[in-house]
Amino acid sequence: QVQLVESGGGLVQAGGSLRLSCATSGRTFSNYAMAWFRQAPGKEREYVATISWSGSTTFYAEPVKGRFTISRDNAKNTVYLQMNSLKPEDTAVYYCNARGEGREYWGKGTLVTVSS
Repeated sequence: QVQLVESGGGLVQAGGSLRLSCATSGRTFSNYAMAWFRQAPGKEREYVATISWSGSTTFYAEPVKGRFTISRDNAKNTVYLQMNSLKPEDTAVYYCNARGEGREYWGKGTLVTVSS
């Protein structure tokens, strides 16, 4: 069974940092683009960042560019999102996503709350 499990969310003050983890299992994602999305209450799901599981190519949405870093550890089958200089508008449920081979998988999300 394919599973993506996020962790690392929590409460942090504005200007602080958090590192989210997405542990994958059930298959190899070497041909999948791994990504992070987020969704705040009452808002649409928003793209955050992407990384190639077998490469080093990364992409970021403008609101997080320069503050967030997506990375991977293939030995641990895990993708990370390092979030620095957090702002209250970063408050959302963060979801891990995998796309490729005509398939898509989602985690259940982890909540990040940034206080002002």
